[in-house]
Amino acid sequence: MSVRALAVESPEDRVVERRQIAVEFGSGLVIGAVLVTLLSLRESAWHGLTIAGLACGLCLVAQYVSARTLPRAVGPSARAVLAAMLGLLAISIGGAWLPWFHTGPWALIAIAAAAFAVSLLHERHPRPRRILLVGGGDGSNELFADAAAHPERFEVVAIVGEVNPTAARERSVPLYPSMTDLPLALEIHRPDLVIVNVKKGRPEVFQALLDRAASGFRVVGLPEWYEHVFGRVPVSQVSSAWFMSLLHLYQRPYARSVKRSFDILVAFIGLLLLVPLFAVVAVLVRRQVFYRQVRVGEWGRPFTMYKFRTMREGAEADGIPAYAAIDDPRITRVGRYLRKTRLDELPQLWNVLIGEMSIVGPRPERPEFSASLERVPWWMRRNMVKPGITGWAQINSTYAHDADSAAVKLSYDLWYLRHRSLLIDLIICLKTVPRLVSGAGAR
Repeated sequence: MSVRALAVESPEDRVVERRQIAVEFGSGLVIGAVLVTLLSLRESAWHGLTIAGLACGLCLVAQYVSARTLPRAVGPSARAVLAAMLGLLAISIGGAWLPWFHTGPWALIAIAAAAFAVSLLHERHPRPRRILLVGGGDGSNELFADAAAHPERFEVVAIVGEVNPTAARERSVPLYPSMTDLPLALEIHRPDLVIVNVKKGRPEVFQALLDRAASGFRVVGLPEWYEHVFGRVPVSQVSSAWFMSLLHLYQRPYARSVKRSFDILVAFIGLLLLVPLFAVVAVLVRRQVFYRQVRVGEWGRPFTMYKFRTMREGAEADGIPAYAAIDDPRITRVGRYLRKTRLDELPQLWNVLIGEMSIVGPRPERPEFSASLERVPWWMRRNMVKPGITGWAQINSTYAHDADSAAVKLSYDLWYLRHRSLLIDLIICLKTVPRLVSGAGAR
């Protein structure tokens, strides 16, 4: 029997097929529920059926647009919410232009729920994606660890190329030491995704993959895989060529005017609404309400950042700057609450209004710490955009207090550099709310 025959007729593939059928069946039930709801709200069955069919079609189109617009790293819920909002927008516009297409509030709720549910169903993988790793260069061990941490999503089925044999044996992964074994590995293991992590011989690898393209796998580089799945870029995988992608012709621009308009609108409304809260905090903090500190801004330009004072006066009387520690004795009782809820950051809305900061961006670092963090590769490149009050790194990582944690935070900042947009900024703002409520990552 041929290798191909052994690879195709596996019980695992039959289980996958059944699960895929179940997902499609579930989507059909959701759409069917919307049909029944809309039919029940119409005097004419044919009228209701026509509107229901068009509405469900618009929701499916919205689900497709959402999947194509937002990176997978933002999470299935964010993509499903966008699909529901796009579906509602399309149906509302249709009702405004075509009176016979008008739908009531209950029908709109049903349609939104359908778009959300169908998007979530299609976002969930029926089985772990089978990964074949080509090359064992820097980052392979990190890939193994991250894939093992999400067994429901990924399974490394084989490695092709030079790699540490001990590492492969520890994880019980088949190892093909020569690149000439790549076609054989593709035949036997039938991967869903091929991750390329080689620096030499890439044309030969790409030619071998092209010759087997009919197998139906997808190809991605290791840094791009991390961007797509985890929303970060490992610092060890970044090069000058990666930064050139930010200047590429195909890179979708985020107009400075659009971002600045968003910043001014949010900062102005925020300052107006929070005036009473500022007064309450001023009473609680008492003396020296505001604290000014020099931070590093866009392109390394220093600026004065404002915060509510959370530490006792003379916290750095010795002149030696220090990161805030867990249960730091310098923090006052009121200051501890302000830091946990991030209320101490609200005066930075003024920094946003005058153009020194943005609502969303990398957190600005103190110059004293930036000098010591320059040993982290590409650290200063995070200053290619304005610093922000919140950011992608803030909602995905913890407080950075040394070079190692700063490198983790930088990996998320680099993702934001490449993927920033008005929609991403809105999602980050929404995802910041649970962090404020829970106080996660605060010191």
